[in-house]
Amino acid sequence: MELKENERIDDLQLKGLKIIQNKNGFCFGIDAVLLSDFAKQIKENSVVVDLCSGNGIIPILLCGKTAASKIYGVEIQEEVSELAKRSVCLNHLEDRIEIVNRDLKEIKDVIPSGSVDAVTVNPPYMKKGSGIINERDTKTIARHEISCTLEDIIKEAARVLKFGGSLYMVHKTERLVDVLSCMRKEKVEPKRLRFIHPSFGEAPNLFLVEGVRSGNSFLKIEPPLYVYEDKENYTKEIKEIYHL
Repeated sequence: MELKENERIDDLQLKGLKIIQNKNGFCFGIDAVLLSDFAKQIKENSVVVDLCSGNGIIPILLCGKTAASKIYGVEIQEEVSELAKRSVCLNHLEDRIEIVNRDLKEIKDVIPSGSVDAVTVNPPYMKKGSGIINERDTKTIARHEISCTLEDIIKEAARVLKFGGSLYMVHKTERLVDVLSCMRKEKVEPKRLRFIHPSFGEAPNLFLVEGVRSGNSFLKIEPPLYVYEDKENYTKEIKEIYHL
């Protein structure tokens, strides 16, 4: 496949899957990898929606980790969604992944209410109004709540999920109360929570959460996930997740 200026192809170390990334754009990080692993229990033949899909990293990883039959990647930025579509073609996954270049608040005609088994989302972490931002920059849109808020995301996830369907999300620990309270408000009950620590002895900076549409109230706290064994080496679990 012919690459454009500043683009590269990265090997995902998973069943031969690859992704096209623009070094000047927003490249995926460990949070996307950990979220896809957290959601690997998605059942065979499931229909999945990945909100704030960016360059399509989570739909592509889910194709390697699950037997989901259809994954919609919803991304508002045209340039970024086109990059995702090219990565889908690169991996010959057109029959399983569909990239939807839309505002997630305006996809009712594409994804009907109560029609999907699971939703994944690695949302913008920075709360609307925080910091000095450039609202046209692709990196800024990926990091800040410019095009959508946390409330918009969880409300849309609740809309598309079937009764008993799961929402999988990764977010910063400082937004934990916001996330859990918003999930409960939209009748997506938090069921599974795992904290991610940069290394042993350090406080968590990220968390993974699974919520179930119209589920009963019961929250399981899973063992902590540590990223680094020391300053240079990943822990055994992170190496396994990365297939190193």
